[in-house]
Amino acid sequence: MSSLAEGWRADLDDVDAALVDGYQSGFPVRERPFEAVGDELGVSEAEALARVERLREAGVFRRFGAVLNPPVIGSSALAAVRAPEERFDEIAEVVNGYRQVNHNYRRDHDWNMWFVVTAGSRETRDTILDEIEERTGCGVLRLPMLTDFYIDLEFPVVNTDRFAREGVDETDVSPTRIGEDAAGDLSALDARLLLAIQEGFPLTATPYRDVAEEIDAPVDEVLDAVHRLRDAGCIKRIGCIVNHVVTGFDANCMVVWDVPDDALDARGTEVGALPYVTLCYHRPRRPEQDWPYNLFTMIHGRESDAVDAKVDELAGDHLPYDHERLYSTETLKQTGARYDDLVGEG
Repeated sequence: MSSLAEGWRADLDDVDAALVDGYQSGFPVRERPFEAVGDELGVSEAEALARVERLREAGVFRRFGAVLNPPVIGSSALAAVRAPEERFDEIAEVVNGYRQVNHNYRRDHDWNMWFVVTAGSRETRDTILDEIEERTGCGVLRLPMLTDFYIDLEFPVVNTDRFAREGVDETDVSPTRIGEDAAGDLSALDARLLLAIQEGFPLTATPYRDVAEEIDAPVDEVLDAVHRLRDAGCIKRIGCIVNHVVTGFDANCMVVWDVPDDALDARGTEVGALPYVTLCYHRPRRPEQDWPYNLFTMIHGRESDAVDAKVDELAGDHLPYDHERLYSTETLKQTGARYDDLVGEG
């Protein structure tokens, strides 16, 4: 049942709604950000901070802070295993035990456990995947991202939309090739900062100053570094990260497509611009593991019928190719990207 039917919005007023839908990104990068937010919302700094704290405690926000961009900072891969039902919980415990596993979902498919491994280097990433394979006895389907056509999980939720961005006509798309050995050009300060903020900013009136004290750096340099890392794409956005399941978006479907290679870029760019497509990217085929799919799309929705209708629209109007629908049926783990180390230079 969708959380929307359970009245999650009942205690939200207009200011709360503005926080939830208006500050998923673009949070001020200044020493006292809640002062600026309060001014924009017509409340005090203390009240703006208290409201974010309350929404986090209620589960509407998962955290407050930066969304990092793993393929740019280090190395990440989507992976899957075929976990026998009688060993499913045991295998999930092994997978989730790795700090670098930041997402893990049960999906309705033979490949029934899907997780993301994020690490500071490709070597560390692949070592983790090798260990998971060895410890579970399950072959691991390894699917690093090759092209990011569109990835953006920011969308309004204080509404009755049946699927993400219902009523929006188009989103901007800018395809980005992802190298297998991509790594951000990080200074020592950049690396320390990203490690410090990967689990979120402290919920205080002066979060950037608190982080600066933690990494022993001047606050002005930290603010400059945040701007620089955001401009470079290492930080995707800064704001209040919404828990989509709590807000009713629990009918979420990953659709995988077998697109001819010579049509992939054009089709991926076209589909990525559709507002109801929240994720669109190219990953490698693995024919030796009976995996022929190379384009992944994601649709977030509150109603499975509405999501299925949008997948039908994708297949009929944009992607007339073989595909499979992998609905997520259980969240096994969900955090921001986690790193134990990053390479810092200078």
